[in-house]
Amino acid sequence: MNSKATSVQLESTKEITHRNYLLLAIPLIIAGISTPLLGAVDTAVVGRLPEPTAIGAVSVSAVIFNTMYWLLGFLRVGTTGLTSQASGANNEKEIVYSFIRPLFVAILIGCLFIFLQIPILKGSLYLFGASQTLEELTSTYFSIRIWGAPFALINYVLIGWLMGIGKVRLSLATQISMNLVNIVLDLLFVLVFGWGVAGVALATVIAETSTVIIGLFFVVKSKQLSSFSLNLFSILQKEPIIRMLIMNRDLFLRAVCLLLMTGIFTTIGARMGEIELAANAILLQVHYIMAYLLSGFANASSILVGRSIGSNNQSLYNRTLTLSLRWGLSSAICLSLLMVLFGNVIIMAFTSIEEVKNLAVELFIWMAVYPIVAFWGLQLEGVFSGATEAKFIRNSIFYALILFIFSIWLFGSTITPHELWFSFHLFTFGRSLFLSLSLKRLSKLKFSS
Repeated sequence: MNSKATSVQLESTKEITHRNYLLLAIPLIIAGISTPLLGAVDTAVVGRLPEPTAIGAVSVSAVIFNTMYWLLGFLRVGTTGLTSQASGANNEKEIVYSFIRPLFVAILIGCLFIFLQIPILKGSLYLFGASQTLEELTSTYFSIRIWGAPFALINYVLIGWLMGIGKVRLSLATQISMNLVNIVLDLLFVLVFGWGVAGVALATVIAETSTVIIGLFFVVKSKQLSSFSLNLFSILQKEPIIRMLIMNRDLFLRAVCLLLMTGIFTTIGARMGEIELAANAILLQVHYIMAYLLSGFANASSILVGRSIGSNNQSLYNRTLTLSLRWGLSSAICLSLLMVLFGNVIIMAFTSIEEVKNLAVELFIWMAVYPIVAFWGLQLEGVFSGATEAKFIRNSIFYALILFIFSIWLFGSTITPHELWFSFHLFTFGRSLFLSLSLKRLSKLKFSS
């Protein structure tokens, strides 16, 4: 079944079956987990180096780049939502403009990051307050990887747009190609050439750059642009631009809250010591993989919800909610069991440093808890994104951040690694709870009749 057939089938099916849903979700799941695997591979490769500081440097650098890129996560999420609604309404012109508008934004901001690289790096290192050795390695990684910023953001738009038009296999191929290039170059640059942290950064830049070329090829191959002449006046129309900016503003603020939590978490871990920082870095990578895996179902729901609203099909909308809940919960239970059964094996894949390994094993029980408290919030973020109602996402994550900060404050300066992870999971549970409270309002807003 090719990607074109998938798109046509989803548009014409009134009652989406479990099979329909999985045919859409599985490629998105595979594509989704390829994103955190970039960070996981980086962590695993430097985990083979003799000093734990290398793991910490990659972890701190990952937080810096995640901060920059996640703030611009709306370039993918917003593009998918707007494109899927245009697709559901069969608006060919808006489908094209849903790609062009965020593409300009991605290029502009990516170049701005390069221009501001020195203040970004210095400000980040000041906030972390890490050791001199850690700062030197982090600076080495950052000064190389920053040159991939425009390409990383362009990839967000490419992948989001391909998902929005239902070309899920092309989206999958784009992300898998990036991951494969990164893995091969990581192994070559670090384990063969011995370039250390610099080799990890260079591998990621090359992977991001090559993926833009592949993604643009797939956009051309989709033939959505082939018979369409661009009109600058139409691209700059006020109403759709304002709609895009409002949604992107709310998703930006959502990312700010998420990254404030992650930054606080990593900073506290760094101040505990290099062993704690390294162990937390490993668990964070495992958490990212599970989060992106669950987000594969959320992305499928986002596409279907966007099309249900674009075509005013409430039956499709309700069915999507049901399928999202069932498959999200089933996956969460399976992931939790896998964490319990194979925790030691997973940790051994990341590091051979005994002290780091022992602490990571002790803390790994939190990885078994994470899928259960996280899955519904992640699914609902897909639903609300597809509905292009990001203000609810923004509000829910803001309330969750307040819970997290309050918990950190209660534990005080003597907070332990377990208490830190408890606060992390309280934040995650809050995301699910507060967004659930807005679901009924969303249904009334989009299908008031």
